[in-house]
Amino acid sequence: MDDETFLQQFEACVIPQTQFHHREHLKVAYIYLRRHSLEEAVKKVRVGINAINKAHRVPDAPDRGYHETITQAWLRLVDMTLREYGPAETADGFLNQHPQLLEKKALRLFYSKDLMMSAKAKAEFVEPDLTRLPSSMRR
Repeated sequence: MDDETFLQQFEACVIPQTQFHHREHLKVAYIYLRRHSLEEAVKKVRVGINAINKAHRVPDAPDRGYHETITQAWLRLVDMTLREYGPAETADGFLNQHPQLLEKKALRLFYSKDLMMSAKAKAEFVEPDLTRLPSSMRR
C-alpha cells in the first residue's frame, strides 16, 4: 500500500488493530515528519493513535493505550534519522534503509524500565534517564 493510502487509512481509523504494530507507528511518524515539523508531527500522531485506540476499544491502562514518552522518543529518533540520512521514496523504503528503527527494544538504551513504565512517562514526555536521545546538527 502506498504512503498516501496508508495515511488515509490511519486517519480514518480503519487499519485493523492486528495490523497496526511498531512498523506502522514508524511509518506514520515518517510520513508526518516529511510533511510537518516535529512538534506538529507529534500532535498528529498523538491524535491519530488515540483515535485508533478508541476505535478499537483499547483500554487505557498502565501497560496499554497511548504512551506519550514512547511516541515522542520514536518520533525524535525517526526525525534525527531523516535529518541525517535524508528521505527515501516511501516510508517502507526508509525503514528498510534504517532497520535499527525497527528494533522495538531500542528505547531500553535510553530509558530505564522504571522510568518508562511510570505514570508520568505515559502521560507526558520525559527525558531519558540512561543517556540522551541522539539529535541531528542539521535543521
